[in-house]
Amino acid sequence: MTLGMMTSTANTRPVGQESFGAELRRWRDRRRISQLELALRAGTSQRHLSFIESGRSAPGRAMVIRLAESLALPLRERNRLLLHAGYAPAYPESTLGDQDLHAVREALQAVLAGHEPYPAMIVNRLGELLLANPACGLFFDGLPPHLLATPVNTLRVALHPDGLAPRILNFDSWAPHVTQSLQRELRRNPDPRLEALLEELERYITSRSVPADHLSLAVPLQLATPQGPVRLITTLTTFATATDVLLSELRMEAFLPADDSSAERLRQRAAGTRASAESGSPQLMFSHPAPVTRQPAPWPGHGEAMVGESA
Repeated sequence: MTLGMMTSTANTRPVGQESFGAELRRWRDRRRISQLELALRAGTSQRHLSFIESGRSAPGRAMVIRLAESLALPLRERNRLLLHAGYAPAYPESTLGDQDLHAVREALQAVLAGHEPYPAMIVNRLGELLLANPACGLFFDGLPPHLLATPVNTLRVALHPDGLAPRILNFDSWAPHVTQSLQRELRRNPDPRLEALLEELERYITSRSVPADHLSLAVPLQLATPQGPVRLITTLTTFATATDVLLSELRMEAFLPADDSSAERLRQRAAGTRASAESGSPQLMFSHPAPVTRQPAPWPGHGEAMVGESA
């Protein structure tokens, strides 16, 4: 994306410069960066940056983008900073249903399918489900409708008393890792919706414990299943160079068996699921790609496509 240079002064563009300056200071304080350091990173002088923060000088569009990049802001927050300065957002925000992202969607579905027979899903920054392979039925089968209403929040599904919580054998030691991850994200990138979600999830954790193997490489999710208990570890994958807001916030959560017995039970489950699908309707990838302007569709039956909103 090529960004044109725009220059402006406070007299010719009467936008709320004090608001922009306050927002810039807030991010600089949160990143614990001095004016001098930020000025050096952005290729400007400390004096000019001081004038911008005090509202005495209006930054050009290119300067706002350089400051946002120097603060390592997420693309969504870079757009908001541009709006504070009186400029249009620079980074588009697509949905997985957009034609422009057809190739990306196909690639994601191929990756999810290739991860079978182990669960893998695509979620956004709020933990809302966008895509999932059929093995994720391990988590969603049998859940009550109120947890499966779109958009399905995978974090709520994991910790809610009506969700996976009763089946998580090490809930007291595993659940705090979910909320601690949200706390770290909030410290770096505040978001009111994440704050509300964290507050809700914290209420579901009534006790905490430190497992004997808490210094091991990873804390596995120990889940009771009809095939027997399985132990899963999670890997997270992101788009490192995305210039689209949606893509920058996508996360692929891929679950891997932590031991041989878990791997065998997941393979058995997948075989049983395929046999059921062959005797009835074919099983498809779960999907959740519709634009935010559409009404969310109800959760379908197991194995059908799921369509809903994308935040």
